[in-house]
Amino acid sequence: MKAILVSLFLLGSAPDSPAPVIPPEALAAPPVADESPTAWSCTVDTLRAGKECVFEADLSAGAPSDSQDASNKKLLQDVGRALCSEAVGNIREGRPDATLTALCERRYITAVDQCGLDGTSFVVDSKGRFAPAARACYRALANVLQEVQFMATVASPCCECAARANCPGTADRCYAEVAQQATAPQTQACLSDRCAAACAVVLPGAASRPSPTVQQRTRSSSPGSASL
Repeated sequence: MKAILVSLFLLGSAPDSPAPVIPPEALAAPPVADESPTAWSCTVDTLRAGKECVFEADLSAGAPSDSQDASNKKLLQDVGRALCSEAVGNIREGRPDATLTALCERRYITAVDQCGLDGTSFVVDSKGRFAPAARACYRALANVLQEVQFMATVASPCCECAARANCPGTADRCYAEVAQQATAPQTQACLSDRCAAACAVVLPGAASRPSPTVQQRTRSSSPGSASL
């Protein structure tokens, strides 16, 4: 077949030559498919970058297998630490946030529970492409990374300051509530008072309020300074 294709190419480059005679068996030969991953294939790289993709892997389903189910989950758990670290670090220009990274890893592991596929097939083929049956798995992992990237953008500086200032509702709770602008009144008051600059994105009113001057603080702490 290869020799026939080379002959056709050489003959085609000579316009004065008569048209070649193609053997009937050449026309009946099955097409040769290029099964290498395309740029649109759903892979760990597209998951990392948050790109739209296509599930191209051709994996036949078989009987359920507990060992294959566990292997599928472990495969994606192994890359979870790197994906979470990158999701946080890329937004923060390389600056780590151990609390948010740990939060990401826990959510990622929970999402991986959807990736076993009951052991009926590989979750990723030999070329690194996600199986079509892994759509829900891929979507769950992508959602975790997107949520963590959002938290790294709007909540990370604020929650780091909140932890240093000993505000209530820190750690995981802070990231979830600040990202959703659903902080408790006591926490919000502390953030506004002690972390106005760091929390300006999620507490716009905090940055616009000027800090009290030394004289104002002195008057407020003096006996009989209460306003009438």
